[in-house]
Amino acid sequence: MKISFRLRPFRQPAGLLAAAALSLTASCTAPRAIVATGKVTPQGEFRVGYNQGFNLASAPLGKVGGALKDAASTAASKDTVGYGGAVTNLQAAALAYILDPVQPTADLSVRYGIVPRLDAGFKYAFGSYVFDAQYQLLGPAGSPESPGAGAGSGVTYASVGLQFATQRAKLPSLPFLTDINEVLNFRATRNDLLVPLIFSQSFGPEEEIGAISYGVVYAHSWVSYGFAPDNIFINTQKLPALPTQSRDFSSFGGFVNLKFGYRYFYVIPALSVFYQNYGQYALLNGASTSLSGVTFVPSLAFQLRIPTK
Repeated sequence: MKISFRLRPFRQPAGLLAAAALSLTASCTAPRAIVATGKVTPQGEFRVGYNQGFNLASAPLGKVGGALKDAASTAASKDTVGYGGAVTNLQAAALAYILDPVQPTADLSVRYGIVPRLDAGFKYAFGSYVFDAQYQLLGPAGSPESPGAGAGSGVTYASVGLQFATQRAKLPSLPFLTDINEVLNFRATRNDLLVPLIFSQSFGPEEEIGAISYGVVYAHSWVSYGFAPDNIFINTQKLPALPTQSRDFSSFGGFVNLKFGYRYFYVIPALSVFYQNYGQYALLNGASTSLSGVTFVPSLAFQLRIPTK
């Protein structure tokens, strides 16, 4: 996917801050922070929220160094680029950032209690569109104003969720990644499925003053990508484009979050951790690369509960 602007590497701290701000506004990563509890939204109620996090993945960090950044800048400044190991490394770095970027993440969400023990919602992650639902397996299904039978502090809730996200993937707006994209003309799309199993202990009846939550997560991602460079040559022959490739991979993880507030407004710090073997990926000129790694997703959410009765 072609990025319509070009930035040169920043050499000063102020430039680094600007790059971070730019990557936040361009964030389009499917949200993987688990800020839900085992209790779903009561029937007829709304919950709206904002979540700010950071996706810290080992795979792209392992592919990017000072030498690669210099190679990307040099290649982007040339009319023709000779194919070699540097071009292979640039492709591997681009793929790593698409599969699991290192960048801030943010999303806005709204949820509604459809029936007792079942809610559904929508998240907008600034480029990624997310639909999800959650079914409560354990615990009372009331509200702080009208607690269910057995509600109280320390009561255990449990639920299972299903989240689907779709997006046209793009590289974060960092200078060396922009240079890589100009050289490779990289394009990608992806879809993500997330299934969390959530347990929580209530603070107060029906989580009136919050809860502590924990659980496990399974995720599966489908990625399509391709490279169509215009100025990479082997001797005097232009390098053919890589046709669109399709791959998929699974992720496994766990999480913990703490919800605290009172009745209508809550703050939720959370940490999710994932491991994934991304698999083998085809590159230009018959080359390939394999990727795997661990991802940490710390986040901070703000949630507003809107009773309708």
